[in-house]
Amino acid sequence: MPPWPRDDRRPRVLVVSGSVGAGHDGAANELAARLATAGAEVVVRDFLAAVPGAAAHLLREGYTGTVTHVPLAFEFLFRRLERRALCWQAERVICARAQRTVAAWAAGLRADVVVSTYPLASQTLGELRAAGRLPATVITYLTDPAAHVSWVHPAVDRHLTVTAATAAQGAADYGLPFTVAGPLVPVRFSSLPSPDRLAAVREVLALPRDRPVALLVGGSLGLGDVVRTARAVAAAGLTPLVLCGRNDRLRRSVARDPRAVALGWRTDVHLLMHLADVLVQNAGGLSFTEALVAGLPTVTYRPIPGHGRANAGVLDAAGLAPWARTPEQLAGSLHAAVGRARAVPALPDPAALVLSAAVAPPGGPAPGRPASGRPVPGGQVLSGRATPSGRAA
Repeated sequence: MPPWPRDDRRPRVLVVSGSVGAGHDGAANELAARLATAGAEVVVRDFLAAVPGAAAHLLREGYTGTVTHVPLAFEFLFRRLERRALCWQAERVICARAQRTVAAWAAGLRADVVVSTYPLASQTLGELRAAGRLPATVITYLTDPAAHVSWVHPAVDRHLTVTAATAAQGAADYGLPFTVAGPLVPVRFSSLPSPDRLAAVREVLALPRDRPVALLVGGSLGLGDVVRTARAVAAAGLTPLVLCGRNDRLRRSVARDPRAVALGWRTDVHLLMHLADVLVQNAGGLSFTEALVAGLPTVTYRPIPGHGRANAGVLDAAGLAPWARTPEQLAGSLHAAVGRARAVPALPDPAALVLSAAVAPPGGPAPGRPASGRPVPGGQVLSGRATPSGRAA
């Protein structure tokens, strides 16, 4: 039986992501798959397709270049955004340029719900909702453990977070309600592979049997000082298994250390997480969420500036991932994590919350207020039809 009582029309959901790194797209695609399996009609769009080409290039390449080459500048810009000064105004200009296309996406689908998994998309949708140009319910799903000003808009109907730590921090800092919605990662991350399969992967990767394994991640772009982190992990007595993403230069640099195993882009990260003893991360986005679902203990070390440091602070304060600030602290945190029981928290399903918003009576919650209906009970929502990204005509 379909979960919507109004009529036999399937709920229509527009998901707006942002092709900066892989975390925003990963959450968007997983949500779309679950909603489509539940029978909803789903379209996924890339926010960067709604802005002029120069702005899209700035958002994508400017982010990577600044974090890599001038990290202090990125930290400065991130902090200035919170003051809603010049940087904030520049962001608002970009969002304003996107409004027409994003509104056309929603109108073309006749969307019941629009979900954002990218901060600037949230700002654009919030402005459309506040101006009365978007009748659909608007939901933001935060892919970061730390809420920041770009994620939050008072006219968005609901702000969803992965964990209670983010919900508490967001509510305290911005005075709006946040809802714990749970992770958006494929179910394979929660499925324990057989010992034989893990042993086969370990053999293929030529991992030493007498040393615990630390899985190092720097996102799909391989950002941050991953090489120095790998050396510190090896010095602590663990084997660094380094995911370099699409960063071939990083992979070659890591491979020069015979103690480390350098990998490029992988589609079997779920197996590597069940093989490893601990995750070492520097950003706190999708990789942390995947590790949470896999029950893999996580340690933060040398976080990237801006949202990376903000995420590290929230996770550390909540006891979800210690932030090691020195090589000695890193070694202590790694050895404390090795052998720790893999506890996977019971969390709700974001797709169920989105469906509950899609079936809310017409004239639902007012802008800036949380949805009033009781969420559909959690449980895996498995994939009608997900439409590839593209720009509205």
